[in-house]
Amino acid sequence: MVKRVRRAPEHLNAVFAALADPTRRAIVVRLSEGEASVSELAAPFDVSLPAVTKHLHVLERAGLLDHRKDGRVRRCRLVPEAMREADDWLARYRVFWDERLDSLSTHLTRKERRR
Repeated sequence: MVKRVRRAPEHLNAVFAALADPTRRAIVVRLSEGEASVSELAAPFDVSLPAVTKHLHVLERAGLLDHRKDGRVRRCRLVPEAMREADDWLARYRVFWDERLDSLSTHLTRKERRR
Protein backbone atom coordinates (compact mmCIF):
# COMPACT_ATOMS: atom_id res chain seq x y z
CA MET A 1 0.00 0.00 0.00
CA VAL A 2 1.28 3.44 -0.91
CA LYS A 3 0.84 6.10 1.74
CA ARG A 4 0.19 9.62 0.56
CA VAL A 5 2.12 12.35 2.29
CA ARG A 6 0.00 15.37 3.06
CA ARG A 7 1.90 18.43 1.96
CA ALA A 8 1.49 21.92 3.30
CA PRO A 9 -0.06 24.41 0.89
CA GLU A 10 2.53 26.48 -0.97
CA HIS A 11 1.86 29.63 1.08
CA LEU A 12 2.68 27.70 4.26
CA ASN A 13 5.97 26.62 2.70
CA ALA A 14 6.77 30.31 2.18
CA VAL A 15 5.78 31.14 5.78
CA PHE A 16 7.98 28.40 7.26
CA ALA A 17 10.88 29.30 4.95
CA ALA A 18 10.59 32.96 5.96
CA LEU A 19 10.54 32.05 9.65
CA ALA A 20 13.57 29.77 9.30
CA ASP A 21 15.90 32.76 9.50
CA PRO A 22 16.64 34.19 12.98
CA THR A 23 16.78 37.79 11.73
CA ARG A 24 13.34 37.48 10.18
CA ARG A 25 11.98 35.85 13.34
CA ALA A 26 13.36 38.79 15.35
CA ILE A 27 11.64 41.20 12.95
CA VAL A 28 8.35 39.31 13.42
CA VAL A 29 8.77 39.52 17.21
CA ARG A 30 9.38 43.27 16.95
CA LEU A 31 6.35 43.75 14.69
CA SER A 32 4.19 41.81 17.13
CA GLU A 33 4.65 44.82 19.42
CA GLY A 34 3.29 47.19 16.75
CA GLU A 35 3.99 48.93 13.48
CA ALA A 36 7.55 50.10 12.79
CA SER A 37 9.54 51.86 10.09
CA VAL A 38 12.19 50.03 8.12
CA SER A 39 14.88 52.06 9.92
CA GLU A 40 13.44 51.11 13.32
CA LEU A 41 13.40 47.45 12.30
CA ALA A 42 17.00 47.64 11.04
CA ALA A 43 18.40 49.39 14.12
CA PRO A 44 19.12 46.33 16.32
CA PHE A 45 20.91 44.41 13.56
CA ASP A 46 24.53 44.68 12.50
CA VAL A 47 23.64 44.46 8.81
CA SER A 48 23.05 47.00 6.07
CA LEU A 49 19.68 48.59 5.41
CA PRO A 50 19.47 46.84 2.00
CA ALA A 51 20.00 43.48 3.76
CA VAL A 52 17.13 44.20 6.16
CA THR A 53 15.00 45.29 3.21
CA LYS A 54 15.63 41.90 1.58
CA HIS A 55 14.46 40.19 4.77
CA LEU A 56 11.33 42.35 4.75
CA HIS A 57 10.61 41.37 1.14
CA VAL A 58 10.82 37.68 2.08
CA LEU A 59 8.39 38.25 4.96
CA GLU A 60 6.08 40.24 2.71
CA ARG A 61 6.07 37.58 -0.04
CA ALA A 62 5.18 35.01 2.63
CA GLY A 63 2.22 37.18 3.66
CA LEU A 64 3.61 37.84 7.13
CA LEU A 65 3.91 41.59 6.82
CA ASP A 66 2.40 44.48 4.96
CA HIS A 67 3.70 47.99 4.50
CA ARG A 68 2.46 51.48 3.73
CA LYS A 69 4.21 54.65 2.75
CA ASP A 70 4.01 57.57 5.16
CA GLY A 71 5.72 60.30 3.17
CA ARG A 72 9.23 58.97 2.56
CA VAL A 73 8.99 56.46 5.39
CA ARG A 74 7.93 52.89 4.78
CA ARG A 75 5.99 51.57 7.79
CA CYS A 76 5.59 47.82 8.29
CA ARG A 77 3.00 45.85 10.22
CA LEU A 78 2.51 42.19 10.99
CA VAL A 79 -0.28 40.33 9.16
CA PRO A 80 -1.58 37.80 11.69
CA GLU A 81 -3.59 35.64 9.26
CA ALA A 82 -0.50 33.92 7.81
CA MET A 83 0.72 33.07 11.31
CA ARG A 84 -2.72 31.71 12.23
CA GLU A 85 -2.68 29.40 9.22
CA ALA A 86 0.78 28.12 10.19
CA ASP A 87 -0.35 27.64 13.78
CA ASP A 88 -3.44 25.73 12.61
CA TRP A 89 -1.23 23.44 10.54
CA LEU A 90 1.13 22.87 13.47
CA ALA A 91 -1.78 22.26 15.85
CA ARG A 92 -2.56 18.95 14.16
CA TYR A 93 0.95 17.74 14.90
CA ARG A 94 0.95 19.25 18.39
CA VAL A 95 -1.96 16.93 19.27
CA PHE A 96 -0.08 13.97 17.78
CA TRP A 97 3.08 14.68 19.78
CA ASP A 98 1.18 15.46 22.98
CA GLU A 99 -0.50 12.06 22.75
CA ARG A 100 2.80 10.33 22.03
CA LEU A 101 4.60 12.07 24.88
CA ASP A 102 1.73 11.33 27.28
CA SER A 103 1.93 7.68 26.27
CA LEU A 104 5.69 7.64 26.82
CA SER A 105 5.27 9.26 30.24
CA THR A 106 2.69 6.65 31.24
CA HIS A 107 4.96 3.85 30.05
CA LEU A 108 7.97 5.19 31.97
CA THR A 109 5.91 5.73 35.13
CA ARG A 110 4.65 2.13 35.01
CA LYS A 111 8.14 0.83 34.38
CA GLU A 112 9.49 2.84 37.34
CA ARG A 113 6.75 1.47 39.64
CA ARG A 114 7.69 -2.13 38.76
CA ARG A 115 11.20 -1.62 40.11
